[in-house]
Amino acid sequence: MNINNQNHRAILKGIARRAMLERNLLPDFSAEALSELERLQVPSPTNGEYVREMRSLLWASIDNDDSRDLDQLTLAEEVPGDNIQVLVAIADVDSFIKDSSAIDKHARHNTTSVYTAAEIFPMLPEKVSTDVSSLNFNEDRLAIVIEMVIDVDGSLRDSTIYKAWVRNHAKLAYNSVAAWLDGSGVMPEAVAAVNGLAENLKTQDRAAKKMKDFRHIHGALSLETIESKPVFDGDQIHVLEMEEKNRAREIIEDFMVAANGVTARYLSVNKFPSIRRVVRVPKRWDRIVEIAAEYKFRLPDVPDSKALEEFLVKQKAADPLRFPDLSLAVIKLLGSGEYIAEFPDGDAPGHFGLAVKDYAHSTAPNRRYPDLLTQRLLKSALEGKPTPYSKDELDVLATHCTEAEDAANKVERQVGKSAAALLLESRIGERFDAIVTGASEKGTWVRILTVPVEGKLVDGFEGMDVGDRIRVQLMSVDVQQGFIDFRKVGASKY
Repeated sequence: MNINNQNHRAILKGIARRAMLERNLLPDFSAEALSELERLQVPSPTNGEYVREMRSLLWASIDNDDSRDLDQLTLAEEVPGDNIQVLVAIADVDSFIKDSSAIDKHARHNTTSVYTAAEIFPMLPEKVSTDVSSLNFNEDRLAIVIEMVIDVDGSLRDSTIYKAWVRNHAKLAYNSVAAWLDGSGVMPEAVAAVNGLAENLKTQDRAAKKMKDFRHIHGALSLETIESKPVFDGDQIHVLEMEEKNRAREIIEDFMVAANGVTARYLSVNKFPSIRRVVRVPKRWDRIVEIAAEYKFRLPDVPDSKALEEFLVKQKAADPLRFPDLSLAVIKLLGSGEYIAEFPDGDAPGHFGLAVKDYAHSTAPNRRYPDLLTQRLLKSALEGKPTPYSKDELDVLATHCTEAEDAANKVERQVGKSAAALLLESRIGERFDAIVTGASEKGTWVRILTVPVEGKLVDGFEGMDVGDRIRVQLMSVDVQQGFIDFRKVGASKY
């Protein structure tokens, strides 16, 4: 029977659960963890320790259309001196999930929510991540608020962190907000329903643009890749839908980058350790130099993020259609990020791609364990308590979070490739333009351009390197293993 006559969702769900187990990730919560859910105590604004009262402010969430685990709310307002005050509220997950509880042990094991085409494996039970700790519409929630004053040039003038009660006044989605900001769509109903929210969002947009421009002047990289996800028609995959950056996504990205920097520095100033997210100086800078030379651009022999950003900006302006392919090659050569423990007297490497020295993941505690660890450290610092983790504990946790996140990424990629294999099964023998995305002793990989799918180059890979453009033929697919194999048949036509 042709596999396309079967239930794609069921096939992918089975593949996803098997992939989780093969990589030592837990697809299900233990009975003990589920039992703890029944005993969760939900704090009320009328009792408990004093926190700031901020529920009346124009907080709103901006996320994917189908997101249910809302970690952040944002707002912005102009303040004297042509500055903009930006506030980011982060869900207080630690109030529900205590260290070493059964739920915490599950979260510590997986370290992240795993998002696959057929099933989501949440780091925390849904009652927590999408309900009691999620910053849901019209619900009172405890939060950690990161307050920032952004100068006219986009630099950070001042910042502070505190606990507060907040309320989400509008659950918004990236695409509709971006279309409205761009002038290509109408104002979302949820925006129109809240007096003053439209101007607040426009202020957020202005602040984000200033912050982004400032970071890029100082070497943050303008990278733009093509992300895709399977779209189902019933239980059958209909198409791979591409997700692109837009102004609303950039508001959240720029605010979160800034908030993560404030968090890292706050812990350091208060003599607390932290878990930093770092991207070291790229080991394959020589290949990035070679790629730039192919575009008649000279990069220095030593890694230089400002020079690389100048090259990227130039190429995006010259050829925006193909820029995502160049970005993908550069991203692969930059290498992946990792978590490391940083101590007040330490000198951890920064994040090369973001051109920031101090960076700690802190803005998604419902779905990333390093963020929950950071929240516990922050709350201890705010409350004048000793650090909840020793140096040795943080070293072990940082290494584990890097390894588990890598495993989770492999699960997501494998299921994504299985979904792509289902779509491509009927197209074996067809030819495509492609770009080489990986080249090592383990093999050579390419991404075809007309359908955002990556596969292995099993024939004709000699002499190929990241960034090369070639013509390939689809040879075979293996849905269960997520294998998509190509052979080189010539030079790219584009």
